[in-house]
Amino acid sequence: MDNDNTEHSRRQQTATERRRRELLEAAERIVLRDGPEASMNAIAAEAGITKPILYRHFGDKGGLYRALAIRHTDALLDNLRTALDGPVLRRDRVEATLDAYLIAIESQPQVYRFLMHPADHENGSESGFDVGRHSAPLLRRLGEELAKVIADRLDLGPDGEERARVWGHGIVGMMHAAGDWWMRERPCSREQLVQHLTDLLWGQLATAKDLVNGPGF
Repeated sequence: MDNDNTEHSRRQQTATERRRRELLEAAERIVLRDGPEASMNAIAAEAGITKPILYRHFGDKGGLYRALAIRHTDALLDNLRTALDGPVLRRDRVEATLDAYLIAIESQPQVYRFLMHPADHENGSESGFDVGRHSAPLLRRLGEELAKVIADRLDLGPDGEERARVWGHGIVGMMHAAGDWWMRERPCSREQLVQHLTDLLWGQLATAKDLVNGPGF
């Protein structure tokens, strides 16, 4: 009897996970179409269910946002790790890592906008949803995960863990701020942006000549 109950619970959990995955895929289709303006009504209609059923799975738009954020952050982290593990020179790995992030936001701009920017006042207030409140944990997670990758792959000395965390969060902050500005203004190609950011990380800020005070800082 206990075995039957266990098997029944396992099948229920599997069915729930499958249904949740299907709903997330429906949500992604609407987000790809509507960006931050994606509504729970539109997502429910795309999934062929009512909004209360959607709430049953995710709670509210914030819960759905978190599930989508985890899904896309996991995929991005896999791409970043692959870039950092590439069998190439270290500068090339840095370029590949920055490019992996920029490709992710360039290839799915509506998803990026949904994850990082609030919608207009009317849609953004749905169910008390505040994108900014939810995007900060996403960036923190990226920073922590990148710090682990840096610590695992570089010998940073006795204070290596602290330095890796500073570098991880600093690099993520730089990528996010620069990428956000670039997505809005497109002042240069993605390849040029990668080169400029790599130059910054590679120490050109320290070696560039100061036009006011001469060389150095």
